Amino acid sequence: MGASVCRYGRSLLSVPGHSRAEGHKGDLMGGDDSLDGLDRQEDIAQFPYVEFTGRDSITCPTCQGSGRIPSGQLNELVALIPYSDQRLQPRWTKSYVVLSVILCLLATVLVAFFLFPRPVLVVDDGIRSVTVHFDRNNSKVLINMTSSLNFTNSNFFTVWVDSVSCQVLYMKTVIGSRPLDNVIHIQPLSQRQVNFTVSVEIGGSLSYVYAFCTMASIKVHNIVVFMQTTVKTSYMVRTAQNTLESYRYIDCGANSTNHQPSGMMWSKPHFPQMLR
Repeated sequence: MGASVCRYGRSLLSVPGHSRAEGHKGDLMGGDDSLDGLDRQEDIAQFPYVEFTGRDSITCPTCQGSGRIPSGQLNELVALIPYSDQRLQPRWTKSYVVLSVILCLLATVLVAFFLFPRPVLVVDDGIRSVTVHFDRNNSKVLINMTSSLNFTNSNFFTVWVDSVSCQVLYMKTVIGSRPLDNVIHIQPLSQRQVNFTVSVEIGGSLSYVYAFCTMASIKVHNIVVFMQTTVKTSYMVRTAQNTLESYRYIDCGANSTNHQPSGMMWSKPHFPQMLR
């Protein structure tokens, strides 16, 4: 055989016989090195990949001597990278980790600040007006009392006032009540006022109150009633209940439209209660 070739990758090894043939070809072509280089590239492109194994060498198990990696094994092969490779030692790793932790803590604080439920403040604003009527046939005193409640929403979300229930007692006897459902909704960081009227009827075993309220010799006919108001509010996934208790002085002898603020009465502080 005039020439033997071994190509691993893109290398070509020639024996002296092949060199002489190329030299002879170069003489025929007039010694043009550029044309000789083009002929060599064409000759190299025509040779297939050949892997020669000597006595102490073995065939590559990955490509099986073909010089190409099968496409089906792309996800099964592992590349070995030296430990000194700069890609394994990024410079800003600690900075990125610290920055990520700070951002997570900041986001947690902001979420907790804006979404943490705060109690809704409910304040009894007293009696707005009192209307008195007399049932002379049954010796009864009929009173309509209009009271006010002030709501303060300190949350960053809307609060719903689900119900307001008021009960009026005189000498431990219930003389009137008023339930209200789906009252109002309070916008974030705002205040609203609710007015409601309770009808009171004093008679029967308390008929002496009628005599007291209609006595002409007395100018001021004050009686003390006990009012218990229960308010239920809901927001987010929480439902709270506030209970307000106060004693009211009412002039049962005449109508009154004067505002009686809650500061003139004794009231029990409200307390929130988790219902669910």
